[in-house]
Amino acid sequence: MAKLAEDIRVIDADSHLTERHDLFTERAPKGYEDKVPRVERIDGVDMWVIEGKTFGKAGSGGTIDPQGNKHPFRSSQGGSWGIDDVHPAAWDTGERVRLMDDLGIDAQVLYPNNIGIGGQNLYNTLDDKSAVRMCLELYNDAMAEVQEESGNRLLPMPIMPAWDIQACVREAQRCAGLGFRGVNLTADPQDSGSPDLGDKAWDPFWEVCAGLNLPVHFHIGASQTSLTYFGTTYWPSQDDYVKPAIGGASLFQNNSRLLLNSAYAGIFDRHPDLKMVSVESGIGWVPFMLEAMDYELEENAPAWFDKLQKLPSEYFRDNWYATFWFETGRGNLQHLIDAVGEDNVMFETDFPHPTCLHPDPIEKVSEKIATLRPETQRKVMGGNAAELYRI
Repeated sequence: MAKLAEDIRVIDADSHLTERHDLFTERAPKGYEDKVPRVERIDGVDMWVIEGKTFGKAGSGGTIDPQGNKHPFRSSQGGSWGIDDVHPAAWDTGERVRLMDDLGIDAQVLYPNNIGIGGQNLYNTLDDKSAVRMCLELYNDAMAEVQEESGNRLLPMPIMPAWDIQACVREAQRCAGLGFRGVNLTADPQDSGSPDLGDKAWDPFWEVCAGLNLPVHFHIGASQTSLTYFGTTYWPSQDDYVKPAIGGASLFQNNSRLLLNSAYAGIFDRHPDLKMVSVESGIGWVPFMLEAMDYELEENAPAWFDKLQKLPSEYFRDNWYATFWFETGRGNLQHLIDAVGEDNVMFETDFPHPTCLHPDPIEKVSEKIATLRPETQRKVMGGNAAELYRI
């Protein structure tokens, strides 16, 4: 392994936790046991069910088998694997912490799996939004327990009830009281009936998140709109194993629309302390987009360009973070990170998903990370995350 700078604290800014089958049923209030998600075996497959409706397979949520071997997506997570086929660290938090110890990872930020990375599989299933809100609160309560029991080494991002802005405000306030260090929001609340995020109706939510130091996280694939994008970018004639590679790579750049829209909408002029995170999107597209967003707005909407308090690209520097894991900068990673901003980049592993840095993430990236300036290494491998998440 190439020698890294001294005193590096590794914080993994994106990993996933597969939902245990009893996550909801063991926490359901008395009399509501049949009104929360549970797992039923249907035609030989474990499925998540709520009030008679299925909302997805209760699958593995990962591609790493119990022996630690990695498999292609179509042969594992995207195939027949159930929760017993995946490495126990994918769903057992005790096993996760033990694996982190083995790998030299101090803390991990966690996102959901089967219920939808932004919770969309859950809240798009039921018309009774009061029932869905209860389920989201049960999920968030369970994740608060995970964080507390891990001693803040596991930092789940709680899901927001995106169909109701005022409910999002209340849940963000509640989650801050539970000790969460950020929130997980779908990129497309209009999918569930709310205004899009550029609407000023969201200002009370942005104000609460900024005031409570809750960065707002947008993970790729965290909406029905983005998943549709994932499923339509490849040509139908492509091999079934190639299709997820095309869809996955397309999702990275899909997150650029969040940066563009948030900057142009004036959100950060009204809420200058608000922080947002583009999760699992990589960083290679950022420098080009910073140039494009300035050029395109001035060319197409000069009056709006002049109305903003900053250049559109400056909002990334002041208000955004992005995560990276496999990128090399084509041999000049320092140049790439400098172009993005070394204060705006965080390292991730994406465990246990198809593109994760398995089996030894730090060793896998050490050669390229070692090419960075020592201070850059400390920031991107954990310092920026430690500051953002107050750990």
